Amino acid sequence: MTGRDGGADLHPIGNSPVVILVRPQLADNVGAVARAMANGGLFHLRLVAPRDGWPQERAWRMASGADRILDALTVHATVNDAVADLHHVFATCPRPRHIIKPVLTARGAAAEARAICARPLRCGFLFGPERAGLDNDDMACADMLVRYPLNPAFMSLNLAQAVMVMAYEWWTATDETPVRALMTNETKVATKGDLDNFLAHLVAELDESGFLRNLPKRPGMVRNIRHFFQRGEVTEQELRTLHGMVTELALGRRQRGRPEG
Repeated sequence: MTGRDGGADLHPIGNSPVVILVRPQLADNVGAVARAMANGGLFHLRLVAPRDGWPQERAWRMASGADRILDALTVHATVNDAVADLHHVFATCPRPRHIIKPVLTARGAAAEARAICARPLRCGFLFGPERAGLDNDDMACADMLVRYPLNPAFMSLNLAQAVMVMAYEWWTATDETPVRALMTNETKVATKGDLDNFLAHLVAELDESGFLRNLPKRPGMVRNIRHFFQRGEVTEQELRTLHGMVTELALGRRQRGRPEG
């Protein structure tokens, strides 16, 4: 092949599953699959009897830099040959079929695959042709089936999307990214002491401006103000901005000659 720059510096990450595309029809889809695999930390790709032969330059154009996955893939004549060195095989199966096998969700299959690879044994995921999916003979090579719990009224994924779901579940099965985080960039979350200092500044100026002149209601109003600022994680930069706002409002009031207190 020509016209490629090598793409991203991709390589196998530990003992990871093999992705096997059975009779893929379009080289563009193979390239898109490689891109999806790279996002999920998968590297090993095998093709079984690709319709238009292999290699196909369009695949590299669609891979968006996942060239090394395409460079390293292998082509096989049959499913049996493609899975011969594996210990466990999962077959994606979007339609009900008269087969008795364990059926897992993508998340369940990823957890199972993690356990298999940790032993360490080798496993792979079978994906069928774009239009028809895997047939019964293909699935006879599999130990377990994988079905995605999607909208039952519309369960239509293209090949790359199907691989992306599985790659995502594989990657996140051991990912420790917090489910929620606050992006603070160059600042950081303010301490309670910082917040108390600002609230004292704010309440003092509210007293001076007359906003809290209703003495019976003042304790409740101050409490509500404190609740408002305590609801979230205010950052130091935000407090500095608020201090500046309160100071400028007070300065403006004094410059206009409004009486204090």
